Amino acid sequence: MVQQLVTRAPQEGWAANAVRRLLAWAGSVGTDPSDSTETALQKRLMVALSVGLLPLTFLWSAIYLVAGVPVSAAIPAIYTAVAPFNTLLFSWTRNLGFYRFTQLLMFLVLPWLLMMSLGGFRESSVVVIWAALCPLASLLIEDLRDTLLWILGFVVLLAVSAILQPYLVPPGLPEAFVNWFFVLNVGAVIAIAFVLLYYFVGQRNFFQERSEMLLHNILPKEISEALKAEHKTIAAQHDSASILFADVVGFTPMAATMTPLALVELLDEVFLCFDGLVEKHGLEKIKTIGDCYMVASGVPRPRPDHATVLVQLALDMRQAVSERSFGGRKLAFRIGINSGPVVAGVIGRKKFIYDLWGEAVNLASRMESHGLGGAIQIARNTYDLVADDYQCEARGTIDVKGADRMEIWHVKGRRAADS
Repeated sequence: MVQQLVTRAPQEGWAANAVRRLLAWAGSVGTDPSDSTETALQKRLMVALSVGLLPLTFLWSAIYLVAGVPVSAAIPAIYTAVAPFNTLLFSWTRNLGFYRFTQLLMFLVLPWLLMMSLGGFRESSVVVIWAALCPLASLLIEDLRDTLLWILGFVVLLAVSAILQPYLVPPGLPEAFVNWFFVLNVGAVIAIAFVLLYYFVGQRNFFQERSEMLLHNILPKEISEALKAEHKTIAAQHDSASILFADVVGFTPMAATMTPLALVELLDEVFLCFDGLVEKHGLEKIKTIGDCYMVASGVPRPRPDHATVLVQLALDMRQAVSERSFGGRKLAFRIGINSGPVVAGVIGRKKFIYDLWGEAVNLASRMESHGLGGAIQIARNTYDLVADDYQCEARGTIDVKGADRMEIWHVKGRRAADS
């Protein structure tokens, strides 16, 4: 993500370019291959903020030195000297906890000391506002409990400043100097806070979108939205739906002649092809089991044409398989379809899955397992729904495990009048 931003940076302003390059560099400091995405983001923000402040602290120190207040100039100079050393130490030790604490402590204490040395709130051009970066940075990179402690520390320092204000002696800086530094202090802190929040929100949105995409690849959109809204058992009765099963003919002996990697790549190529067809027809891929591919129509969104659109998907799948090879091999599929009432829902709380249950599902599986290579085999329930639209060849009856003898048909194609 950061590399993509850097690649796009030359087309933007120099300031945005510099910020993005700094963030890209910060992402390489103190990193560890075992870091989680959240930890890597915390490190990047901490390093970028710590190093990004160095030009400003150096500039503030130089200006105060020229203005004739060497004690005040020494305070930002302390940060300018310590922060690079601390960052180098972090890149070597990768101890984020120590680095984060020491940097946040400097963010909090040094602006307060600078304010005290300049004579209070007004005389220092409210330089203590820089200390607000401490709780802000903590909010982005630490737990909320730790952030509350930094906020409490910030408030305590403000209270102490108010108590000591009558006893402070200002160095007598010119009025124009104080006013312009007021603008610089407030403007710089607001700009830094905006950049931090902008980057953090952008990263959060990026990872949230990726999580949403992964979730929608696992579950139908309606189901994922329901799960996010509240944790509850999700189950629904669908009175009319259709189910398709498809698997590779002769898969077991073929798999015995292939390496594991080649086998997985072949199945991935097949299922990617089928996924595109399922998306094209607006249906729901339920799952894959080995070489078996399961699709449903009419769940979780009811549709009156659930059977006809699923049969059309089967015809498209058969055509796609006949027109190309997968992993350098020509494949044939058995496809079985059945229609009827089903129960659909989510099972499990970890590695959960949206699945279907019911006699209609079992018979759809039997239609596939009792079918012939290259055939689309359907039961009576589906035949009654699609016979007007598709040419179906009666194939007599077959024995089905767990049921009586059943009539079956093979779908040949769409009727000529509808082509």
